[in-house]
Amino acid sequence: MPLDRITKTLDEELQQLKNEGRAKGKEFIVTDVKKPEGEKGPRFFLKGYGNKEFIRMNSNSYLGMSLREEIIQAEEETARKYGVGPGAVRFISGTYLPHRELEKRLAQFHSREDAMIYSAAYVTVIGVISSLTTPETIIISDELNHNCIINAVRLSRPKDKFVYKHLDMSDLEEKIKNSIGKADRVLIISDGVFSMRGDYAPLDKIVDIANKYDENFEQNVVVIIDDSHGVGAFGTTGRGTEEVVNARVDLLIGTLGKAFGVNGGYVVSNQTMITYLRERAITYIYSNPITPAEAACALKVLQILDSDEGRSRLKHLRELTKRFREGLLKLGYETIISEHPIVPLLVRDTKRTSELVNYLIDNGILATGLNFPVVPKGDETIRFQINADHTVYDIDFVLRVLENYRKTRWAKP
Repeated sequence: MPLDRITKTLDEELQQLKNEGRAKGKEFIVTDVKKPEGEKGPRFFLKGYGNKEFIRMNSNSYLGMSLREEIIQAEEETARKYGVGPGAVRFISGTYLPHRELEKRLAQFHSREDAMIYSAAYVTVIGVISSLTTPETIIISDELNHNCIINAVRLSRPKDKFVYKHLDMSDLEEKIKNSIGKADRVLIISDGVFSMRGDYAPLDKIVDIANKYDENFEQNVVVIIDDSHGVGAFGTTGRGTEEVVNARVDLLIGTLGKAFGVNGGYVVSNQTMITYLRERAITYIYSNPITPAEAACALKVLQILDSDEGRSRLKHLRELTKRFREGLLKLGYETIISEHPIVPLLVRDTKRTSELVNYLIDNGILATGLNFPVVPKGDETIRFQINADHTVYDIDFVLRVLENYRKTRWAKP
């Protein structure tokens, strides 16, 4: 078949994305990585840029674990023992010892009865929410939740869904009140840390509100949090938003692909909940798990994270984050106040956002520009992400580049 008519339609849609400034365009291809040397953190090389070195300020690898020799060694040793892939889904001989060891360790880390790992955090969210949504379920969601939550709610087909204003607890409470008598079960779903902004949910207040109205629903008000940007990067011991606000939710979803520097997602809860999800979650049942080698890497990261070295690394991360955020403010830039290593620079203009991203690239810095519809119009942002393998030299270098831009290029759009 020629695909001529559909190709024409798709070409027109792609051109529209480009005209509106919403096309992501070509992807940068990393060709090599130079490990940290002296006062400098790791440097990255990109296809088409020759020997030019880049500081990566847009990586989710908050702890800087993916380049550590002991992590690489754990992966190599496990791959030699079990092979490079699981070769099956979990219930058809695809469960290897490192998978269960990791699940037990994650449950222990989060003080829960059990855990289950998925191939990615995105499919974890879809699997959990769809499995727990019945025809008599109402879902209540923060308006700035991640795309994975938005799509999971759509796919789950709840009886009804409500969206509350970002971090607005009065609006959340009102949405719960409006659900009384209309459903057997309510799912409150929120990001722990919001990936575009670096602010975080008041889980203690969410849990208190859920408990306040729990008896009005036959099958409870259940609080589900996706803390993919929190776990491993946030809190004195890296236990995420729960640790920061001193709260405990019903189901906590995390990722192995950000602070852990590996791959995969997971959920922790009580034993019955996890056993039920193993039987019902389609994205778990019908997808291969992460490789045994990846599981071994995550286990090694957990060992480091839950030690004096891990706490020291998190302290270093907090100090660098504070240095960068305060540096932005001193230069006159606008940001969002938070302790999380996501540090947004609010540009509030699409054209200027693209210009500044290109200026950073010209100066050897990789950062992510976020334009509508990823963020609302007027909230156009450059998202910087601090990693524990950055150095004071790196942070100050980036601030100097931003200072020069402010002096020479910053003008009203």
